[in-house]
Amino acid sequence: MQADVIIIGAGPGGYRAASHAAQHQLKVVIFEQGHVGGTCLNEGCIPTKAYARNAEVLTLVRQAADFGISCGVPTFSLETACSRKDEVIGSLREGIETLLAHPNITLVRAEARFVDAHTVEACHGDDGDTAAAGERYTAPHIIVATGSVPKRLRVPGAELTIDSSDLLQLGRLPEHLCIIGAGVIGMEFASIFSAFGTKVTVVEFLKECLPAIDSDIAKRMRKALEKQGVEFCLQCGVTGVERKVESGERKVESGEWKVVTFQDKKGREQSVEADVVLMAVGRAPRVFDHFSRAGFDYDERSGIHVDDHCQTTVEGIYAIGDVNGRQMLAHAAEMQGIHVVNRILGHDDDIDLSIMPAAVFTSPEVAGVGKTEDQLKQEGTPYECRKAFHRANGKALAMGQAEGMLKLLSEPGAGRILGCHAFGAHSADLIQEASALMCRSTTVAQLRHIVHIHPTLSEILLAAAEA
Repeated sequence: MQADVIIIGAGPGGYRAASHAAQHQLKVVIFEQGHVGGTCLNEGCIPTKAYARNAEVLTLVRQAADFGISCGVPTFSLETACSRKDEVIGSLREGIETLLAHPNITLVRAEARFVDAHTVEACHGDDGDTAAAGERYTAPHIIVATGSVPKRLRVPGAELTIDSSDLLQLGRLPEHLCIIGAGVIGMEFASIFSAFGTKVTVVEFLKECLPAIDSDIAKRMRKALEKQGVEFCLQCGVTGVERKVESGERKVESGEWKVVTFQDKKGREQSVEADVVLMAVGRAPRVFDHFSRAGFDYDERSGIHVDDHCQTTVEGIYAIGDVNGRQMLAHAAEMQGIHVVNRILGHDDDIDLSIMPAAVFTSPEVAGVGKTEDQLKQEGTPYECRKAFHRANGKALAMGQAEGMLKLLSEPGAGRILGCHAFGAHSADLIQEASALMCRSTTVAQLRHIVHIHPTLSEILLAAAEA
């Protein structure tokens, strides 16, 4: 079958690229062996945020007395939360299926394997459509959007741990959850399961959590989680995981406990016992041996090598999303996909992939866009730092969300915004405004003249500009 564009993978980048191309009259073939929506919808962003909402509501109910409301001691059902999560996923999955039912799109439910630089063959594998097996498809343009897979430390007993997908399907609430890794995934699950009532311990090799986040913001978030009961073991290198022999004193429904061993920053051997151990040390691009048949450069560590327009080393073949290892974010994949299709169409756009906001949906939230203060210092770039705090904001106090801070980084003299980073309620929304301003090269002086609704949390950004 001949198409204008072949897309391998129906995650956020793949299905958005397919829809955008189809709307511009391109004939698209998109491959997906599993569920449409990719990791983000089925076992990542969306199910995690559904659980985060459960945690938020549970926390609010526990704080109800502060608002003059008496409702007794709340109980939590993981089974109900899981059912709600699955309903959310199902509803969104149906929406994507409808999107891909466009007459210009052919959805092939099979694994795709390169035959050459412009030919892909359908292989049904374990879950695909056997009817499509062996069919070959050709196109002048191919977009690879195969996503990523969880990383695992190569330590003894790593097979005793679970990954984030497994944790989302867990049918019982852990008594003690040990999380290896204090990145985005680890921190979100630490926040969620701590609110659910699970004892949580985080073991991290680096000296602070969330290494990609502004260190000042990351530290504040960690301290907030510590107040919620999360225990952190920082600068600790995991050396192994092993089964613990059960004694009569400790029995859990799952039966088996594990012991996570690690060396602390002074080289001393330490350990944590937990009934569930989550390996959350990041994700790696999902690459396949058959990529070599197409001729483009790639490796298992960094993924498919691309230029700033997501084109691989072979003309006409592109890689978007996690598989190119550049920005492992669902919204990055979406915008990369749209940008690639625009280039195929010969259309110019104003998409600036260097300005990429990101958020961590802990409680409170963390978010940021642009350069961190740490990066600016390391580069030797002149800058000014302005801060504003939730405790001085009327809406935040009315909400009972006084804990939080926003940092605005700019060129000296109230110049162009270089970065913005926040910790506290609705940080993602605050950073989205900053991101929009940065995309239009807005200066702090100009921001000061933008009217903000009162009372809103967005006034925190204005207050930082006026600081």
